[in-house]
Amino acid sequence: MNLDVMVGPASWEETVTLARNVERAGFAGMLFTETSSVPWMRITAAAMAAPSLFFTTGIAVAFPRSPMVSAAVAYEIAANTGGRFRLGLGSQVRAHVKRRYSADFSRPAARMREYVEATKACFRAFNGEEKLHYEGEFYNLSLLPSDWAPPPHDFPVKVDISAVGPLMVRTAAEVADGIHVHPFHSRQYLENRLIPNCGDVDLIAPVFAVAGDSPEERAPMLALAKQQIAFYGTTPNYSFQFDDLGFEGTTNQLRRQMKAGDLQGMEQTITDEMVENFAVVCRWDEMADRLIERYGRSAERVALYLLDDELRRNPAALGKWGEVARAVKAG
Repeated sequence: MNLDVMVGPASWEETVTLARNVERAGFAGMLFTETSSVPWMRITAAAMAAPSLFFTTGIAVAFPRSPMVSAAVAYEIAANTGGRFRLGLGSQVRAHVKRRYSADFSRPAARMREYVEATKACFRAFNGEEKLHYEGEFYNLSLLPSDWAPPPHDFPVKVDISAVGPLMVRTAAEVADGIHVHPFHSRQYLENRLIPNCGDVDLIAPVFAVAGDSPEERAPMLALAKQQIAFYGTTPNYSFQFDDLGFEGTTNQLRRQMKAGDLQGMEQTITDEMVENFAVVCRWDEMADRLIERYGRSAERVALYLLDDELRRNPAALGKWGEVARAVKAG
């Protein structure tokens, strides 16, 4: 199992500094989100600065981009990193796709199935394995003149998709190489809902990990973990995560509090018992074993969701997290 750092928006200079630091600390890679900035240039900067790290998009928004665009960027990154890259795609939610990107969103699972198939068809065409020809309901690709084709290389590019519900999980199991697990997940969800239905694919799992040798040391990041769990917990489609654990009604309560602007109330709604299900909270010397126990039999890569924020507050924590990363790799 590999332990990565999940990173949010940052300047190229900040990304270079972070990449060098996490490589030096002993992490395996970096997982780049797409929110207020796209991941591609930050990955390029990081790859130039830290030549041993592995890079993942978690996730790049798919539907506003042609599969050809995503395939071409991914293929180029794989070529220039010696294959130290895998393409993580996600559908995003309807409002963002339609109103922020002005793109189509209908039937997202069916659309994502074609998107992955079309992207892989592009890779085969780039490699010279076959002529580009993909015909589907949503995507049709049939033109790739030699002057527009990227130079072929021998580094395979795995394509992963984010999946929560059964339709998207089934899609991933049938056409993708891996699943990006939503950060808001419990062990119960992994073992009873996701893993039995995901087939033989890799899992890439962001985790809310809070380490510290005292409650006082853990308190700042524990509060942040509760805030993130509360934020994700307002999504109606994720309410089953609470319900499965016996916390029925939590999503509705969080939604009422969010509508009222009661952010403190939202955080307080997430009890320590809930946190135990959705996060890993423990002493420093326990963290590696806890991560291995929770994810070691199922996940290819685990990414620390909160570390980027923690380092802005306490840069010295990187050394301790590096020890955890090396222990996870050895374990």
